[in-house]
Amino acid sequence: MSTTTEIATLDLADTKKGKIIISNISEPYGKETADVISIGIALNGKDIEWKSHIPYANLDQVIEILQEESAKKKEE
Repeated sequence: MSTTTEIATLDLADTKKGKIIISNISEPYGKETADVISIGIALNGKDIEWKSHIPYANLDQVIEILQEESAKKKEE
């Protein structure tokens, strides 16, 4: 049975109530499946409307790509 543990909640930029909700989900796809990071977006601050699951095995690479893209945007 999967278990969701909230790690952090951030304000979603350019919204009045929006939140980014970061969680760990254990056994997300059934018994003995690897944990994932879940990144959810709640425009009203509570009901998650969009969600991405990122396996921990991919997390470092995803962070690296996001940091590169963030640096490019700052240069614009």
